[in-house]
Amino acid sequence: MNKNLLFKYIWLVDTIGRAGKITFEELNDRWMRSSLNDGEELPKRTFHNWRADVEELFDINIECQRKGGNYYYIENPQDIRMETMRRWLLNTFTVSNMISDSQDLKDRILLEDVPSGQKYLMPIVEAMREGCEIRLNHKSYWKSEPGEYVLQPYCLKIFKQIWYVLGFCRERGALRIFSLDRILELELLDTRFEYPASFDPRDYFSDYFGVITRDNIKTETIEIKSFWMYTHYMRALPLHPTQEEVETRPDYSVFRYRLKPTLDFKLEILSRGSQIEVISPESFRREIAEEIERMREMYHLPEE
Repeated sequence: MNKNLLFKYIWLVDTIGRAGKITFEELNDRWMRSSLNDGEELPKRTFHNWRADVEELFDINIECQRKGGNYYYIENPQDIRMETMRRWLLNTFTVSNMISDSQDLKDRILLEDVPSGQKYLMPIVEAMREGCEIRLNHKSYWKSEPGEYVLQPYCLKIFKQIWYVLGFCRERGALRIFSLDRILELELLDTRFEYPASFDPRDYFSDYFGVITRDNIKTETIEIKSFWMYTHYMRALPLHPTQEEVETRPDYSVFRYRLKPTLDFKLEILSRGSQIEVISPESFRREIAEEIERMREMYHLPEE
């Protein structure tokens, strides 16, 4: 799909969504002021073609209220807010459109780079849609030489600014996850696979923080104490969907989680420094304490 055309679709959804209800004349007036416009008015035929494409691509229906002046509106906008994939797409491209319309402010709008989401993201999406296997030449951080793998791509996940693809790996005979930023080459194969009807990506990752998954780690009830002002941050940005505030005091709060404490979660806890403290289970608390002790030894300062 033409990237510029996709931006136009997002512009249409965003403009109607922010207006609530809008006439075609009002929509055309905003189109004339958009940076996507090439200096021509929006033909009605083109508008209706975009409506049809938006419905097919995003499952978003742009309806017309004929009573009172032919107002266009988005049917069931609450569904867009609830559906993660569409919300991410809309937010991503809406921000891109906003920046395109604000070139005079481009040096004052600072974004995080997602280096792995450009070259291989769309081919993998295409393979998922068509049910095609892919061949990866992948250079892991943990291995000295790249490896070649045939993968049946099940889902994509973004974590810490890096895209990952999860699927059934023929060489390993099991589910494996690969980071897109470490792919050296990718090829769509003619061989087909059937996506398992019983597989639910959200359920697969539900017991984890991040992308590292381990069957040999059991799900634990973990309690973490958050101190003072940092508690507000924890409330605003929960560590995990299971987060529950079970104790609230003037100078701290206790949050409870149900998950598997893998390396991703351990590193996240350590990144919060002295703002949080693992209370239980004792085994995970000890694991964090031992890592902190190793860090303390690295930063040992000579006595003054």
